[in-house]
Amino acid sequence: MDPIAADIPITLTLLLWVAFVLLVASRWVYSFVVKRGWEPHRGTYLGRKFVHIMGAGLVAALLPFEFHEPYFPFLFAMLLAGITYTLHRTNHILYWFQDPANYSETYFALAFGAAVFTTWFVDKTFLLAVVPTLFMAWGDGVTGVVRNVMYRKRTKGWQGSLAMLLVCLPIGALMGVAGVVAGVLATAVERFEKIDDNISVPLVTLAVLLPAFVFNINAPLP
Repeated sequence: MDPIAADIPITLTLLLWVAFVLLVASRWVYSFVVKRGWEPHRGTYLGRKFVHIMGAGLVAALLPFEFHEPYFPFLFAMLLAGITYTLHRTNHILYWFQDPANYSETYFALAFGAAVFTTWFVDKTFLLAVVPTLFMAWGDGVTGVVRNVMYRKRTKGWQGSLAMLLVCLPIGALMGVAGVVAGVLATAVERFEKIDDNISVPLVTLAVLLPAFVFNINAPLP
């Protein structure tokens, strides 16, 4: 079967899954915590982290096992970026995970799509795209949950950074020493707020992993 055609069933399946996460499951999460006394903005933040972990994270984790080409994942990500951007611009945000004050989920989708499409021409295993995406989806996702629970607001605290590091290190280990270094640096840059971490974390991660992969200067972990 043509590899692009072979990707159609899993693409449609994941489209349905992500739609469920965005429209139903994350709304349940938001409603659950708000009904228990959380401020709405905290519920929105938790809802977005849920989308990161269960939506984008699952899709990224499945890339090396289910996809043959980068085209559908790239289009998938661009579609979500376009939808979330349009919802912002038309003032019809999905309040249970979208914050009117920023476009974080749009930046995430753009970064995911760009990483998948560009790195595939270097690494057909998709790992160069998976690692930076999972640093954001699972690493930053866990960070947000920890900070939200501990500080009851969106802030950069060391407990959240530690949680992100503990998630990123084993993910980065998939790509050897360079991946571990990238995990440490990604955790460090996530703390800086001048650049949206949905952009800075993937960029810094790829700045480490791409040269290591292309020039074969990486080393396996002992």
